[in-house]
Amino acid sequence: MPSVIALDAMGSDRAPKPEIEGAIQAARQYGVRVLLVGPQDVVQAELRSHPLAARLPIEVVHASEFITMEDKVEAIRGKRDSSMRVGLRMVREGQAAGFVTAGNTGAAMATAKVVLGGVPGVDRPALAAVFPTAPRNPAMLLDVGANVDCTAQNLAEFAVMGDVYFRAIFGVLKIPRPRVGLLSIGEEESKGNELTREAFQLLKQLPLNFVGNVEGRDLYNGQVDVIVADGFVGNVALKISEGVANLVRTALKESLKATITRQVGAWLSRSAFIDFKKRLDHTEYGGAPLLGVKGVCIITHGSSNANAMKNAIRVAAELAERGITLAIERGLATLHPIAMNEAVTHSK
Repeated sequence: MPSVIALDAMGSDRAPKPEIEGAIQAARQYGVRVLLVGPQDVVQAELRSHPLAARLPIEVVHASEFITMEDKVEAIRGKRDSSMRVGLRMVREGQAAGFVTAGNTGAAMATAKVVLGGVPGVDRPALAAVFPTAPRNPAMLLDVGANVDCTAQNLAEFAVMGDVYFRAIFGVLKIPRPRVGLLSIGEEESKGNELTREAFQLLKQLPLNFVGNVEGRDLYNGQVDVIVADGFVGNVALKISEGVANLVRTALKESLKATITRQVGAWLSRSAFIDFKKRLDHTEYGGAPLLGVKGVCIITHGSSNANAMKNAIRVAAELAERGITLAIERGLATLHPIAMNEAVTHSK
């Protein structure tokens, strides 16, 4: 039976248009059943402009409220029938295998923690972003925005979750022990701020393939598989990377159109340029999973287009099928017994 994914139809900046278009593409290409969560009249009105949707496994689930980017914590707590809360509740109750939203990141994380609950041994969930490297193998950076302020213990938990996630999702690469690096301002153990220096000592003690500190330039050279950072640094690194990728694509396009000779050359090499554009397109990677909660939750950009939504739905379905939540829980029990023991002690 195909996966069922709940999609926050009111999360993006241009909702519900990209959500509905992405849902249609995902249902057609992957056979995923998509539940569009939001005000029924608004969502149905947009659906009517897409006659094809009526023949696809797409349904509307009514939610009378939705969370905006400007909403404060109080408003988020008060909106108990928001599209975000309703969608996550469906995951908790087994009506959906995963949830996708392009809405307020802080609200999504807070709501997921309340509705789904946290995996034992995880103090704070983390957002993990996948991106390309020079050797074409993917690399992963976490946290990319869920936690602005972190402790060294948080970073150690991120490293364990990143290791488990990488092996579960990219096992086909046959990398039994992903290389885990700590993002800092120098490779030496003494480099960095108080947080990174303390985290370095914790990471050395974990049964991971910890390769030490890595610098910003190492994100894309393929020398490391899992990069750990606090949410502030990770988010800045991610957004800068996306900005540079957009600049490269734009500059290359302008250069190729500068002369007739270049236009002919570009036409002859169009398949290579299509591949190049796809490798640098962040919408191909489907948003960031929120690791450490008891259920699949994917958070993507508020500016996401239909392609980003389609791929976020695809990633949610893949994570659900591969049992990523259970894999993280087992990984923490195996690789990080101290955290698990503390969680058990605290619960008694």
